[in-house]
Amino acid sequence: MKAKRPSVIWLSFQECTGCTESLTRSHAPTIEDLIFDIISLDYHHTLQAASGEAAESARQQAMEDAFGDYYLIVDGAVPAGETAVCSTISGRSNLDLLQETIQGAKAVIAIGSCAAFGGLPAADPNPTGAAGVSELMERGEIEQKPLINLPGCPPLPVAISSVLAHLVVFEGFPALDDLNRPLSIYAKTVHDRCSRYHFYENEQFAERFDDEGARQGWCLYKLGCKGPTTHNACAVVKWNQGTSFPIEAGHPFLGQGWLLPDSR
Repeated sequence: MKAKRPSVIWLSFQECTGCTESLTRSHAPTIEDLIFDIISLDYHHTLQAASGEAAESARQQAMEDAFGDYYLIVDGAVPAGETAVCSTISGRSNLDLLQETIQGAKAVIAIGSCAAFGGLPAADPNPTGAAGVSELMERGEIEQKPLINLPGCPPLPVAISSVLAHLVVFEGFPALDDLNRPLSIYAKTVHDRCSRYHFYENEQFAERFDDEGARQGWCLYKLGCKGPTTHNACAVVKWNQGTSFPIEAGHPFLGQGWLLPDSR
């Protein structure tokens, strides 16, 4: 008899579905292995078959069946205060749904920079009053729960799938930094492990995208690369099953979504 898979409820708010797109490209474990063998994904707007009342019934049932023991994933920033009605699901504000669903959560995972730190929706002038999960907890607008932040726009596929697998296998959190980010992914900057690091040390910089330095793979710092201030494992894990990442493809690392919250 198989052990019961942990229940996961995924709430999508002010987001672009990029984090879900990233998850579907995971290869270690694959999305199929994750949702069929490791977790029970009981509610997810994009991946679930149900819609309308049936979808909301599934969420309510999952909350009831696994109250106090399910993992809550939040994807996207959350409008709050007088502007909470800027984003609604089934006639209810995002904040209202989050306040209800977080009550029975064992832990919360904020997927993507929007959920973790507010991201683009929270950029000035922030007309919707968008905020990340940690900020809402600090302000007392949602219940305090153990929290993992996985910033990125989107996060690496393996960052999402491996954290979920870790929670299930080890029944606990991975080691986190002071911003609740897994050290295995965010401990070092992209610059620290960049394949062009030696060019930086030798002060060999591309000045234009089409100059001789660019053709020879020199450092892209002068072209706006944010690798030195971006904490992520892109240079090691890479994208598309370890194929490449922006700098290897000849483009400066934009750092979109990986900067600290006071840098957005």
